[in-house]
Amino acid sequence: MLVEDDDGDALLVEELLLDTDLPHRLTRCRTAAEARAALASGTVDCILLDLHLPDASGMETVQALQPATHAAIIVLTGLAEPRAGVDALAAGAQDYLVKGKVEPDLMQRAVRYAVQRKQVERTNAALQIGQLRAEENARLERGLLPEPLLESAAVTASSRYYPGRTQALLGGDFLDVVQTDDGQVHAVIGDVSGHGPDAAALGVCLRIAWRALTLGGHRDQHLLHLLERIHIAERTGHDLFATCTLITLDPATATCTLHLAGHHEPLLMTAGGVEEVTAAHGIALGVAPGIGKWPPTTFSLPARGALVAYTDGLIEGFADDASGRLGVEGLLRIIHTIEAPDPGAHLDRLIARTRTLNADRHTDDLAVLRLDWNTSASVTAPAAPEARGEKRA
Repeated sequence: MLVEDDDGDALLVEELLLDTDLPHRLTRCRTAAEARAALASGTVDCILLDLHLPDASGMETVQALQPATHAAIIVLTGLAEPRAGVDALAAGAQDYLVKGKVEPDLMQRAVRYAVQRKQVERTNAALQIGQLRAEENARLERGLLPEPLLESAAVTASSRYYPGRTQALLGGDFLDVVQTDDGQVHAVIGDVSGHGPDAAALGVCLRIAWRALTLGGHRDQHLLHLLERIHIAERTGHDLFATCTLITLDPATATCTLHLAGHHEPLLMTAGGVEEVTAAHGIALGVAPGIGKWPPTTFSLPARGALVAYTDGLIEGFADDASGRLGVEGLLRIIHTIEAPDPGAHLDRLIARTRTLNADRHTDDLAVLRLDWNTSASVTAPAAPEARGEKRA
């Protein structure tokens, strides 16, 4: 694109371009406003820009076009403007040429180098954005996926998290596990609606609040009411809600109590197989503030087994070429085919199978928490470091 209001100078530039080996299609504009309109409707690789236009002058011309394009900008300066070219580079242009001192070879090199320089700048900017995103993901990951606080060898925790999109910000999936002084193991897994930093920040807030309230002695429906109040106070929009499952394992009495707030039932894995736990449901947090009820479901635990809780990203992916969803039944079929005594390896294979079937057709985040117990182990004995909990994102 040539942005030049002087017909004589425009003709000289057109002739110079014809004398180069550059394959090109030239668009002529006379004002900055006309150039912006043309840039909005077409693709341009390089802009040859006069610094004195009817509607812009000096560095204002560069600033007028930069926000409207990713094209390289070469400024055309006059003989009496020795500093204008340097100032244009400082303003963001890729190169400058002095009118009346340009030969075809110089024009050709300037255009090629300017386009390449702009591409390098854009690549570096993208790398910087990716680095910042990775650093933000790491900070959010520490908030969403903390180290379990387990002091007993009777229960171990393993978890996995995968964002729904390549290089995406973490979503609002969160989980946590703590053991209180009475020996009970408390766990939560939840999912804030939506994606991106707002959902992730709210997920971190709810996870930290759950840990503090649980360690402070709050339990069951009272705990969920407090989490809902925090959710409402911290959410950025009235349409944001959160689902979650509260799990309380009591190795001493070999029982487990569940509270479901709009979330899936966990899966119970025993020596006899795997099945979905039948549990009472309550509504998600934030849907009907203040009136929610979350009835408990308590069941006996076998001497050894595992409980697998997950967010909907694990089962809402596609399962076949007919675009059918995996669902709980499909998840159970996969688990029946996996032989992995190590809990972490079992989760890795389970997620790998679901992601392979999905083939990136569904882009929700997924989090999985697995709690293994052995009530024949000491309830109070300190756990070995590798048994206290394992997480991976």
